[in-house]
Amino acid sequence: MFTASLGVFLFGLLAAIAGGAVGAAIGGNYAFVMTGFMVLASWGIFAATGNTFGFDYLAFGPFFGPYVAFAGGVAGAIYATYKGYMTDGKDVNSPLAGLGKPDVLLVGSIFGVFGYVVQIGIANLPWFGKHTDSVALTVLISGLMARWVFGNTKGRKLFSGSLHNPELFHEGATSFPAKIKPGPNGRWLEWQEKPSQLLTIGSLFGIFAASASLFLASNVGAHFAAQGLPSTLAAANASSFPFAISAIIILFLITNRNMPVQHHVTITAGLGAVHFYPILMGGTFATFKWTATSTWDSHAWLMAFVALLIGAVFGIMAAAFAEFAARLWYNRGTSHIDPPAAAIWISNTIVVSLAALLS
Repeated sequence: MFTASLGVFLFGLLAAIAGGAVGAAIGGNYAFVMTGFMVLASWGIFAATGNTFGFDYLAFGPFFGPYVAFAGGVAGAIYATYKGYMTDGKDVNSPLAGLGKPDVLLVGSIFGVFGYVVQIGIANLPWFGKHTDSVALTVLISGLMARWVFGNTKGRKLFSGSLHNPELFHEGATSFPAKIKPGPNGRWLEWQEKPSQLLTIGSLFGIFAASASLFLASNVGAHFAAQGLPSTLAAANASSFPFAISAIIILFLITNRNMPVQHHVTITAGLGAVHFYPILMGGTFATFKWTATSTWDSHAWLMAFVALLIGAVFGIMAAAFAEFAARLWYNRGTSHIDPPAAAIWISNTIVVSLAALLS
């Protein structure tokens, strides 16, 4: 959307300057919750009109796109810690406007611009840009960059932050997995770090998301087809709906409730279901004609059942990737490097690429 002309690129650039500052001002996680609300609002616009401008600008653009607003909050937090304004660089809950330091908001702006440019660059890469989640990958890159630039909070030295903090590896551990195992030196979410917990969250939230995504792809897609629009338009955006629900759940995590963090699970499982259902039905994602569920026969419902199981498998995969990313970058670090974002981009790449290979 923002590469159609120089004018629209500059419009988006200026919006990203503000969006990054807003994300820092209200706090990264609050900004992400707002992304969830923006997705739901965009779905209302989309279902009624078939227009994706809500997704393109409000939810996943420079208004409240995570690579602008959430990333601005992440960068603002570690910068504020680097400057000594606060003590926890991982704190993406606190609204940084409360610090009363305009430079913190300006750092949010800088990283808003960084995210805006990087996301556009990734999305326009040949093949890869169409086979990954450029938003999530940009969130990850932005978090890594903020850690590298401001993460040395003890020495107060720029461009020297550690991505792994090996000094906090478990003493005496001989294997790398043992060295990064969560424990007193750091952990992400204690209630979803064990294999049994990841299997449960990944599979059940995966089915939860896959079912909603299939219903939206089918019924909204059939509605679009009746209006002369491509029926695949709804499927292309279906997984964003359960993702939005998961994003809003973060609001309750902020209030010190041990809520499951699973937007990486729901968006991946929903994506898997809508990409593999057409294959199960003997078609391809790009050419499949989605029909209303009220017209489905027993075979269609059976294939939908299998698609939910596929969604569960991909949900487990995403849950495992996020926990690995947490152990690799987040647990011992001085700043927030987002485990779900790390899981989403690689899971998306696997799902979309695998579906393309099997089509």
